[in-house]
Amino acid sequence: MTTLGLYIALMSAGLKGELQYRLNFVIWVAMGVIYQLTGFVFIWVLLSRFQELAGWSLGEVAFLYGLRLLGHGLQLLGFGYIHMLEIYVREGLFDRFLVRPVPVLLHIIVSRFPVGAIGDFGSGLVLFLVANSLVAVDWSPPALAFASLTVIGAALLEAGLKLMVASLSFRFLSTRSIVFVVDDVFNNFGNYPLKIFGGVAQFVLTFGIPVAFIAYLPATVLLGRTSELAVSPVLAYLAPLAGAMVFGLALLVWRHELPSYQSAGH
Repeated sequence: MTTLGLYIALMSAGLKGELQYRLNFVIWVAMGVIYQLTGFVFIWVLLSRFQELAGWSLGEVAFLYGLRLLGHGLQLLGFGYIHMLEIYVREGLFDRFLVRPVPVLLHIIVSRFPVGAIGDFGSGLVLFLVANSLVAVDWSPPALAFASLTVIGAALLEAGLKLMVASLSFRFLSTRSIVFVVDDVFNNFGNYPLKIFGGVAQFVLTFGIPVAFIAYLPATVLLGRTSELAVSPVLAYLAPLAGAMVFGLALLVWRHELPSYQSAGH
């Protein structure tokens, strides 16, 4: 069986296992929806008073927000348990992944089905579709392809950054604070047009922690707002590639750091 086939089989089995506890399943999905939409309610209240945010209308901000949530939700669905690596290493549970006939990283990713991610992705999809009715986007085949690649690229970028941080657990054991910082940056800055931040912040959020590639840069392409960018519009059109590059780099970091692991019995 190929790695992809194994991944699909294990995730399907995990989903079936979670569905055995239907009330718990519904609660987790609902929690994901409530958590994500609460953030947008804040923006809606803000824009109801001021009408626009850095020149962006409510519909445009909702479009950006929904695009970001789609990528985030897909990342959680596909790679939701990468952050558990630190716990497995610190508590001496990582050894069990080394002795099973499944690729180690794949086994960690599919160790449990991330039920709450369904709520994240679903709320992002609903918000994106509603926002689409409020903005003028020409959904030509190239635009549809670009949007689809953007969501996939966003998922890979976020997963790649988390995998890089998680891989450091083999050396430093505790990386939780770094994971929280990465999550906070994505949650606090990824849902807004970067124009509202200063030049230094825009630079850091583009080339430091590349939040801009998640939704803002692609949204400017789809909404026809690339003229406002402080960087070359070429970067906006190439934004989906950033995810593949970051995830590829993360795999190299993972392979480099894995030999540093020392079993709890040594």
